[in-house]
Amino acid sequence: MGYVHVYTGNGKGKTTAAFGLALRAACAGKTVYIGQFIKGMRYSELDVPKYIPNITIEQYGRGCFIKGAPSQEDIDAARKGFEKVSRYILEGTYDLIVLDEINIAVYFKLLTVDEVLQVLKNRDERPEIVLTGRYAPKEFIDYADLVSEMTEVKHYYQKGVQARKGIEF
Repeated sequence: MGYVHVYTGNGKGKTTAAFGLALRAACAGKTVYIGQFIKGMRYSELDVPKYIPNITIEQYGRGCFIKGAPSQEDIDAARKGFEKVSRYILEGTYDLIVLDEINIAVYFKLLTVDEVLQVLKNRDERPEIVLTGRYAPKEFIDYADLVSEMTEVKHYYQKGVQARKGIEF
């Protein structure tokens, strides 16, 4: 039986933790699907399937972070992605399914708490499901079997260090 994980908080490492779990699962022969909500930019991890063929990654964002109110294009991208990911969750298509930044998608109202919970509650029992992103709704935290909160204590961004390829993107 698969469990539901939530990786949240204002610290660095939520996506990184999910990718670490994905790597572990793939190396154990499991199939992995990572759907990245909000994200549409070119991140180094998009090359993972070249090296590990049992990991599939797709992005459901426009290539920029949402500032202010989301556009209809943002909403449409998230909804299209969630429709696809929902089928995988309900059918048990993969052993591990990561919904990267789904918490942010809900925070920006691209998706609702209720529609995500409905899919989780009706999911196939086999896949492990991971929800990442800041601002995890209380309902996700209450429903999940495992919750980890990344807390920023200190970050080199505060010293003006820009995002570095292979580390932050």
